[in-house]
Amino acid sequence: MASTVLHRRRLGETSPVRQRVMGIVFLVLAVLIYLLFIRTTTGDQLTTFVMTPGGITQGVAPDWILPAQTTLYILAVVAAVFGGIQLARGFGRYTNWILGIVAMMFVFGFIVWAAAGQSLNLGGMLSNAVLRAVPITLGALSGLLCERSGIINIAIEGMMLMGAMLGALVGSVTGSLWLGLLAAILGGVLLSWVLAVLSIKYKINQIISGTVINIFATGFTSYVSAKFLQTYQNLNNAPIFPRWPIPLLADIPVIGPIFFNTNFFVYAMFILLIVLQVALFSTRWGLRLRAVGEHPKAADTLGINVFKTRYMATMLGGAMAGLAGAYFTLGSVGRFDEMMSAGRGFIGLAAMIFGNWMPFGSFGAGMLFGFADTLGSKLTILGSTIPPEFMAMLPYVTTMVVLAGVVGRGNAPAAEGTPYEKE
Repeated sequence: MASTVLHRRRLGETSPVRQRVMGIVFLVLAVLIYLLFIRTTTGDQLTTFVMTPGGITQGVAPDWILPAQTTLYILAVVAAVFGGIQLARGFGRYTNWILGIVAMMFVFGFIVWAAAGQSLNLGGMLSNAVLRAVPITLGALSGLLCERSGIINIAIEGMMLMGAMLGALVGSVTGSLWLGLLAAILGGVLLSWVLAVLSIKYKINQIISGTVINIFATGFTSYVSAKFLQTYQNLNNAPIFPRWPIPLLADIPVIGPIFFNTNFFVYAMFILLIVLQVALFSTRWGLRLRAVGEHPKAADTLGINVFKTRYMATMLGGAMAGLAGAYFTLGSVGRFDEMMSAGRGFIGLAAMIFGNWMPFGSFGAGMLFGFADTLGSKLTILGSTIPPEFMAMLPYVTTMVVLAGVVGRGNAPAAEGTPYEKE
């Protein structure tokens, strides 16, 4: 029995119980589309989607005008078909992908229903979703680097706060975006070094170490903000990275304005995604780092310095978290406010788990959370009857659902959270 389960996991197959549960989930979503959306729309209602974000003159695309009820019927039927196939034979290793597709269909149906008879700037909504996914994705990459080496980084939230505060302070004092960005990254690196020392040298429980750093960062940044930044406004007025349109690519309809006419942080996120994917899975450096996270004793036997590798990975993760924190001040509002990261570090950890400890999987999860984050504000503008407080809960509810294991068993590094004792 044990060998059968192990064989199924290696092949990426789904257990019979989970296959049935996922099939039922798909069918329930199809039924909900009918009960909640189709029955409350009429055949003559049209949903208009504006496909170009506001203020953009490059890559202008025509509006999408969809018959609301017909579109919802198509979504419900497709979701039901997926549910039937899942119950009959399953999608194997692609079950999570189908789950994501059906979930997106349900969300799209919700938007079609909410905007029926009205106009919604879908292009602007997607552009905001990408921007809001930046700190979550970078936080996920921070956790990924640390956990792939065997260190659990609960302190991403604190590193983000420190990076945001230092970025605003140094950027305001010097008037330089790049010096502010450097200070934010160094702030994240400093806290990650503390985490590494506590976890590697002193072998303190990594969850406790991360929690202590979060508490310290929250208290320190709140004190500096209340004592100095709120009192002396010249210390809290940092410049913001402008949009940098990429020639030719920014002119592509729909895609151009969303991905190629944005600010530095979005481009940095995509570059780091590619670099990490290649570095972790196509280089000797990545192989050694993953070996330390999976089986440190075997890696040590082969001559890999386990402690040095974990220090390096943890501090790189801290740099990533500091960059994520800089987004809040240097890439968004130009000032620091207490607790402005609002739990994005913890959502980043959930995105890492949802993405199965893979860079692009983490980005996909970050996009999901970013889209859920921006959905509430857009629906409030449409005058939706759903309370805005409920929509504001969406990113956190999504996080709890993911952490509860709806995406199935993950492939966490085997030695994460376990201090290494050199013999």
